[in-house]
Amino acid sequence: MIERLRAQPLFADLDEETLVRLAAETTELEAPAGQLLIEYRAPGSGLFVLEEGQATVEAPDGRFELGPGDVFGERALLGENVPRAARVRAETDVRCLAIARPAIDRLLAQEPRIGERLRELSS
Repeated sequence: MIERLRAQPLFADLDEETLVRLAAETTELEAPAGQLLIEYRAPGSGLFVLEEGQATVEAPDGRFELGPGDVFGERALLGENVPRAARVRAETDVRCLAIARPAIDRLLAQEPRIGERLRELSS
């Protein structure tokens, strides 16, 4: 899991200790084409990094395509300029890294540059 996190631009320059802690709270999420990955206000909040496949954000203000390396999750994590996602649906078979909200909150407090990079990647 550490190498998979390191391969993502968002986490590429984190030190080994930080990656180990983050990996401990990261799981893999796989979904076949057509399945919902997340739904607004659904349990299991956090940050998701799409590793493989294509997905679509279905939001009140439009549809947005996601591909490998894109991040999605709660508006509180991503910033106000990001459309509120009602749902994220897999368009093809997908694989994501799902990182628990407490781990992301700790990472953002420890590494402020991650927050800036996160907003860039999610806009």
